Amino acid sequence: MAVSAWSFDPDPNATPLVFSVGDIIRPSSSSPYFELGSGLFYRCIKTGTQGSTEPQWPQRLGNTVEDGDCTWQAIQSAYESLSQLAPSAIIELFELRLVSTLNTSDANPTPIRFHAGSNAQVNGNIIWNSNTYTRLPITADGFEYRNTGTLPRPTLTISNLDNIMTTLLLDANGITPGNDLGLSEVRRIRTLKRFLDGETTADPYAKFPDEVWFIDRKANENRDSVTFELASKFDVAGQKLPKRQIIANICQWKYRESGTCGYTGTDYFDADGNSVSTQAQDVCGKRLESCRLRFSNSLPFGGFPGAGLFK
Repeated sequence: MAVSAWSFDPDPNATPLVFSVGDIIRPSSSSPYFELGSGLFYRCIKTGTQGSTEPQWPQRLGNTVEDGDCTWQAIQSAYESLSQLAPSAIIELFELRLVSTLNTSDANPTPIRFHAGSNAQVNGNIIWNSNTYTRLPITADGFEYRNTGTLPRPTLTISNLDNIMTTLLLDANGITPGNDLGLSEVRRIRTLKRFLDGETTADPYAKFPDEVWFIDRKANENRDSVTFELASKFDVAGQKLPKRQIIANICQWKYRESGTCGYTGTDYFDADGNSVSTQAQDVCGKRLESCRLRFSNSLPFGGFPGAGLFK
């Protein structure tokens, strides 16, 4: 399915674009919604002339937005194709994105792209969105979300017959001992065979929403394969949220530092909250009361006052 990007010609003599019901569009490359990875397109559900400013595209399936006289509704082109009587095969692609200075010395590491080659009788490499995905024996499972209240922890087993994974592990451990590619990003991309490069219906934007996972640990390594356990960003072992210590009534910001405390006033106080006359005598007591003396509205307090509110 050919999908055009939203565009507007500022030339006052240009003929305004008029869209009809059923037309499909995607955000322009300059739109902040372009790189969100949602895989959403927008179908015209009300005929009209487009507006002069690109709308704020909705990120929920089925939501609508006004654009001049016409109305767009968020749709999924991949889902649309699946609803056909004989849908195209689902193609599962993976991207391994190493973290600079943590598990690679490359300042801008190129994603390592691969696929299992188990669908649609794909026997070689796949090209999609102008990127080549190398065929590599892979087993990936455990991505399903269940109603048990816990997040999935998928496993990804990758062939190691050519020692590619062992080499990556050795390089990562050379940068950070014992890292084993930990915290590397694994992106799972699913599209349909009809949207691959080379097909008459090729479309690099037609895909399911990207799934982003992180390597939590190396579960197994041998001459044949390497198995990783994946986790979501909110379920990575050893990571703290927030990443600083929770202290009830002690501010952790540096006084008068831009972006944190940010105080630039001329009301000066000492550490005990007494008024002083010069900035040289001005010392923050790092308490909530110290913050209240300097700010009249919202307080940029770097502590956690609510941490002490318990019975």
